[in-house]
Amino acid sequence: MDPSLPCYILFILIGCVNAVENHHLHHHNGTRHYDYCVLGAGPAGLQMGYFLSKAKRDYIILERNSGPGSFFNEYPRHRKLISINKIHTGRQNREFNLRHDWNSLLSDKPDLLFKRVSSDFYPHADAFPLYLSMFVRELGLRVQYGVDIGRIRAVQGAADSTYILSDQHASDYTCSVLLAATGLWVPQKVEFVGSDLVEGYESISTNPEDYKNQAVLILGKGNSAFETAQSILGKASRVHMLSSSPVRLAWQTHYVGDLRAVNNELIDTYQLKSLDGLVEARLEKIVLTQRKEQGGRRSGKKKEKKGKLYLTLNKYIQHQEEKNSSGVAGEELPGYHIDNFPMRKPYDRVIRCLGFRFNFSIFDSSACPPNSDNAKGRLPGVTAWYEGKSTPGLFVLGTASHSRDYRSSAGGFVHGFRYTARAVHRVLEQRYHGNKWPSTKLLTTQLQSWILKRVGEASGPYQMFEVLGDIILLQGSHCEYVEEFPLQALPQFSSLSGHKVSSHGLVVLVMQYGKKKIDFLGRNRAETDWTKAWKSNFLHPVLYFYDKLPTEEEMKLCPNGWPLPRPKAIHHMVEDFLTEWDGPVSHVQPLRRFLEHCVQTDLRAFYAESCFRSSLTHRKPPLFCQHGYLKQQGVPHSSQLWQHIHDAGLMPTEQDARTSGADPAFPSYLAQAGASMSSGLNLDF
Repeated sequence: MDPSLPCYILFILIGCVNAVENHHLHHHNGTRHYDYCVLGAGPAGLQMGYFLSKAKRDYIILERNSGPGSFFNEYPRHRKLISINKIHTGRQNREFNLRHDWNSLLSDKPDLLFKRVSSDFYPHADAFPLYLSMFVRELGLRVQYGVDIGRIRAVQGAADSTYILSDQHASDYTCSVLLAATGLWVPQKVEFVGSDLVEGYESISTNPEDYKNQAVLILGKGNSAFETAQSILGKASRVHMLSSSPVRLAWQTHYVGDLRAVNNELIDTYQLKSLDGLVEARLEKIVLTQRKEQGGRRSGKKKEKKGKLYLTLNKYIQHQEEKNSSGVAGEELPGYHIDNFPMRKPYDRVIRCLGFRFNFSIFDSSACPPNSDNAKGRLPGVTAWYEGKSTPGLFVLGTASHSRDYRSSAGGFVHGFRYTARAVHRVLEQRYHGNKWPSTKLLTTQLQSWILKRVGEASGPYQMFEVLGDIILLQGSHCEYVEEFPLQALPQFSSLSGHKVSSHGLVVLVMQYGKKKIDFLGRNRAETDWTKAWKSNFLHPVLYFYDKLPTEEEMKLCPNGWPLPRPKAIHHMVEDFLTEWDGPVSHVQPLRRFLEHCVQTDLRAFYAESCFRSSLTHRKPPLFCQHGYLKQQGVPHSSQLWQHIHDAGLMPTEQDARTSGADPAFPSYLAQAGASMSSGLNLDF
């Protein structure tokens, strides 16, 4: 054998390895380049990873920890998730079941669901990283662990920005599009005199025994605060909770981020006067201090225990310019001025439970999105399509994108942002790859059945109510159905989706709650009369008809509480106790009349005999007859006649329909929707 042959083979092998490595290496300094960088392997990052992987895009998910969903290894501290895991719905419809599965991510694998790792209604937090690991493994997502990105900067090119991410080893990753899915993990703090004496939610003991017979003050009244209070109620002597605003109950506000019933036992002990309580005060105005030792104590007076913490207010502090948290005199305590001040007794410990904020610190000034106008600036400010304001090519996913629907919808939670992540991916596909937003082409006669199917099962608009909606582009005898578009981006609909709006106009389907403040457990809380559907208080479908796209200015001038500007016509489908909206009288017929008003034609379904008569007596038969009977798809009135025609082979096959010019989408659509071809009303979801 030629002695040089092994060296030659080794040279070839090294060349092959280098070629593979250089697939993601920039030629200049070893910088790895990708079209898409996803920062964070939490649920939002992995959800986007799935969409990028399915579209066969060049992407990488960068995660600083050794596994996915590392936030859930530590939080919530008391280890019970408040996202419901309802496995048994009585239905087999996958889309419908996602309405009540708040933990699973979207994929094309029907069994890749959270219920495989937990059957608990409120699961243990440890189950979530397990599920995410399974999601990565079974879908083969490209995740690189142990990459701690410490700096992100943007370099402006001729056309677009390039984002450069530097990790702890001074290695760089560059990408054309950066998708930030880092979540919220930096503890939110409020500075006040004595804030250095406060313990943080992120570091407190979770052993209730450590709070035995202690008086505890908790700063905050959200779920983390109440979760902490609930765990120590049976051990602490008293638990007080302090924040600037009263408690907001999720069952009253319809906002899943407000206080959930699973955490609210302290409300019982407060209202039933069992030593616990809730107080309102601005945290910036409080002072936390230890009592000064008094020189001339009476011998008979018992000394206060060392380390007791007193709460007072700024206005009672003397010589504030010299003041720190080391101590106050008796006359500086509120009890000296108001003898029944509610928090006049000292506390053994004070715990801060104020939530978390986005980590802005890793972004260079060239790449940093601005702070949001709401949520006390804790979140990045993003456009209606989740692109950072002033940072083109940087999109924010997951909990961090919640500024768009803060305190109003579910965009800060898995069961909400799994849909907004899909919307962002569709924007990316249109912008960078020329792929239009997915749509369904329908005959106008099919529209009613398709809408009923969507309102009865669709999970995206149901969870992201008033944020994502279905856009129906009317085109005469046909229409195009675009699902789950961000409503606030409606003025940019054509550029973001790739679809044009015709002169026939458009209909927007939105799920929304009523705007009236009512007693949500009172007798008259629900509306059942379809003629008063506009008075519905609970979640229900609303259709808006526009003859042209709303403008940016019109969006800004929306009536208070409305998700969209004033339309040409509006239709509320009366709220339904079962959330199915399939009542022939209460739901279906009013919807048909509204759609007929929008498309200016009769949308009723007819038997063949009626179509025959109409064709002889009218210049333009109803659309149903044009699309069905006149294309040899009529339905005989008599079941015996139907059987006879079927047996005789007189009904056209799909092949016949194609050759005769009939639209084969009609029967196949009806099979998908489960609708009767004769009436369009017999819906079995």
